[in-house]
Amino acid sequence: MKSLLIRWVALGAAFWIAARYLTGVHVENNDFFTFAGLALIFGLVNATLGTVTKIFTFPITILSLGLWTIAVNALMLLLTDTLSDSLHVESFWWAVAGALVIGITSAFINSVLSGFLKKKK
Repeated sequence: MKSLLIRWVALGAAFWIAARYLTGVHVENNDFFTFAGLALIFGLVNATLGTVTKIFTFPITILSLGLWTIAVNALMLLLTDTLSDSLHVESFWWAVAGALVIGITSAFINSVLSGFLKKKK
């Protein structure tokens, strides 16, 4: 349960950083609940449709040396934009940049928070 909450907080913070520093990624309400909702929607989209897409496009991922995964994550971010009223991504290339920022930032925050909680035990 803690692991899920850590990932959810990390993803929400990553959305905040992407919206703050990328001019092509806009979030309507800059409050905690908006970013938590975006993290929930993106997490569900990525866990369901993103996983299926990555499985079916595995040969393309191998041929592109993993770069296709960035495109899939960008498409999942655009789908999150479609499903959410508070997120707006201007173009596919801003979605690629957003997917990179969100992926790197959430992985970093997730590892820091996980390490902090493990040391605390």
